[in-house]
Amino acid sequence: MPSFQKRKAIGDAHEQRVTQELNRRGWHVSPWGQGVMGEPERLALHHTTSLLRWTPDLIAAQGRQVVLIDCKSRMTSRTSRRHVVERAAVAAHLQLVAWTQLPLYCVFDNLDLLTPRDVLGLGQEGPRTTASSGTPYLLVPARTSLGVRPCLRHA
Repeated sequence: MPSFQKRKAIGDAHEQRVTQELNRRGWHVSPWGQGVMGEPERLALHHTTSLLRWTPDLIAAQGRQVVLIDCKSRMTSRTSRRHVVERAAVAAHLQLVAWTQLPLYCVFDNLDLLTPRDVLGLGQEGPRTTASSGTPYLLVPARTSLGVRPCLRHA
């Protein structure tokens, strides 16, 4: 398993790519969630059960429209073509959407998009394993993702 620094670099590169893609489509994007916290706060938060652990990575605006973006790098199986989303993240995202009244999108490496509701409705519980974090997760066939939604296209 790659080190935290390698995983973070991969995640940062994906966030940058998503930001560039959204900028290209006329969106203004800023880091959000744990991305704006200092290292001590992120590390401490990781050891809690707080829903803040799963705050989206980016916030984007175009005109009066605002969306939250959670970048999911390396969360799609090459063999099964299924996106993987941790169940706790889905629960946190659903609550965040209810609280903020803002849409939230998970964006995968191939720029597929899923909402938390998509993941909950289309996902199947993944097998328990000790190979990774061991936390419950949902598997969503990539063919069910909705690609670039109209709200994320050019204005």
